[in-house]
Parts: sequence; C-alpha cells; structure tokens
Amino acid sequence: MQQKVFVSGLIPQIAAEMLSKHFEVTMHNDLRLLNKQEIIDGLAGKDALLCLLSDNIDAEIIASNPNLKIIANYGAGFNNIDVAAATSRKIPVTNTPAVSTNATADLTWGLILAIARRIVEGDKTTRAGKFTGWAPLYHLGVEVTGKTLGIIGMGNIGRAVAKRARGFDMRIVYYTRTRLQPELEQELGLEYLPQEEVIKQADFLTFHQSYNPAMKHMIGSKELTSMKPTAFLINAARGPLIDEAALLTALKSKTIAGAALDVYEFEPKVTAGLEELDNVVLAPHLGNATIETRNAMAEIAANNIIAVLTGGKPLTCVNSQIYE
Repeated sequence: MQQKVFVSGLIPQIAAEMLSKHFEVTMHNDLRLLNKQEIIDGLAGKDALLCLLSDNIDAEIIASNPNLKIIANYGAGFNNIDVAAATSRKIPVTNTPAVSTNATADLTWGLILAIARRIVEGDKTTRAGKFTGWAPLYHLGVEVTGKTLGIIGMGNIGRAVAKRARGFDMRIVYYTRTRLQPELEQELGLEYLPQEEVIKQADFLTFHQSYNPAMKHMIGSKELTSMKPTAFLINAARGPLIDEAALLTALKSKTIAGAALDVYEFEPKVTAGLEELDNVVLAPHLGNATIETRNAMAEIAANNIIAVLTGGKPLTCVNSQIYE
C-alpha cells in the first residue's frame, strides 16, 4: 500500500512534486491556516506530516495518529511542535536550518537601514503628497556607518549579519551562550561582551539566537532603559524575546530612538499602539521570504520525509536521540 503524506499548508510546488514520486500527497491548497481539528482530520491515515512554522502541533495532534512516522517542519525553528511528545513516541521531528541564513541576514540589514534612515516613514509621506522638496533639515535620519552594532546570538545568522556590518565599518560587539573561538572573532572583527554590556553599548541591537521558553521577555523595561536613548532595537528572530508592552512604552517615551520588527510576541497579532508610531518599522515576518530560500526549505522538508518513509534517517533531525 502506498504511504501517505499530509501537507498542512500551501508551500512551494517543488515539495509536492518530489513527494508525489514516492507517496500519495494531500496538500492544503489555501493560504488560510488550518485549525487544530482540521489538522487532526487531515493527518488521519497518513504516514507523515509536513507542517508550517505557524501550525501548533501539540501532543494531542501527535497522539491522534499512532502510525505517524515523521513530523517535518517547514521552518528553521521548531518551538511550534511538542518535540517531547514526538520523542516519547519515537517520531523524528525535522526542520529546515541553514538555508535561511542569507535571506534573514539581508532582511535584518533592510530593517536596520529602514529605521535608521526613516525610509518607511518617508514613503508614507511621499505617497500622501506631503513631500514639498529638499530642505537641509528635512526628514533627518542617522548614519549606520561607524556606529556600534550589538548582536545577541552568534550562530549562522548572527555571523552573516556581522559580515555585512564590516562593509559599514562598524564596531561589532556580541554576546552568545558559547563564545566563539578567538580566530573567528578576529576574522569577523567581533568583540565579546556580557549581554548587559552589549545592550548598553549598541547603537543598533539585533537578536539572532534560537528561542526557548526561558528566553521569554529577555528584553523588558529594565533592558530597554539601559539602552542608549539614541539606540535602535531590531528583532528578526522570535517575537516573545521582547516584552512588546514595555517596548511600546519605551518608543512612546523616546527611551530608545526606534525599533524595527519582523516578528511579534503574539504573532500574527501586533501589540496595539505600535502601528501608530513612526519610530517603528513593522514587517510581516519576511525573514526568509525569498523565492530561493522558500524553495530550498521545501526541498529539505521533502527530502526528510522521503528518507524516513523509505527506511532511512532524516537529514536535519532535532530529536536525534530517538535513534540512540
């Protein structure tokens, strides 16, 4: 009997083409996100689940199908999946890491430049017909070149952001749980500091670490108050890292100069009030939203499923202890 795969959301067609060569594939062909019961219903009788980063795959969904052999997440993160529940059932959980690095680093720099030079605010002004001509003190932003970039989290994306910063002749300070080797610090032009010092010294503070619940609100009112009043906060990592209520207060009071966000604490909901401010740029989770990256993610997810359902091990397993 042919094995069956359920794809819970609309993803690049290449995944369906690859999977259909081996299995019967059912894909939810709609941008609308499925609710919990719809995922359970779609998963019934299937051997594999290819789910979206925006799907909450909890223990109940996992337990609903005792024959489930793999959960392949379409995303670099996997905190949307109850990995412990999957592990207890010896179900491999996979993600799509690494391929998002350049796209997310590029987007981070887009956010930095947009907030520093007030590009989004200027676009709104121009579209509204309020641009009346060049003037010496009109719509001034700040320069990025020569400033201090603070990076928290120095994995692949953090390093890619740092490489791009060297083109702006920036001083780069960073904090990460495991300090890099001195040779790599020298190569990238990095200065290691305690996290609180990175926060205090940065003109532009950006986050690139993986998320776990212990990191919720690692940036709150205390940390925001310790930042320079001229500093900008950038978050293209995970929304819950930032206490958005505290951020809203800091932006309104000019405790910091501005912020640029691609992810949100209660995503897709944006904390009310942020959308009213000109000193914040709000992007709709575009981190790895390029054609090249999204196709590569689809290929990785499909290859993980093909490997498992044909008797092998997945390429990017986040709970590899199930094979020990």
